[in-house]
Amino acid sequence: MPGVCKIEIRETEAELKQLLGQAKTGSEKERLQVLYLLKTKKVKNVTEAAVMLGRNRVTLQDWLAKYRQGGLSKLLCKKVSTGRKRKIPQWAEKALEKRLKLEEGFNS
Repeated sequence: MPGVCKIEIRETEAELKQLLGQAKTGSEKERLQVLYLLKTKKVKNVTEAAVMLGRNRVTLQDWLAKYRQGGLSKLLCKKVSTGRKRKIPQWAEKALEKRLKLEEGFNS
């Protein structure tokens, strides 16, 4: 049956509920909700959980794969984007901050 999840969730329902209450970001909360829903058997499979959370089934499967690999720490780990280089150099930003703190400031 597609969407059936074969995963052992090591945390108890109470621990997951407590972690849900402590979650700081929406992303953390969603990921913990998946574990909570599967642990409490409120959903039968990943597809039902995906519908309940309004996410794609593949996204939830990726989250669960991370959980299998490294537990909660890997699941809740934030992805750091390198991004592109800043267009405004650091020295120019500092100079602008200094000028903004002056009483006379800018004309416009």
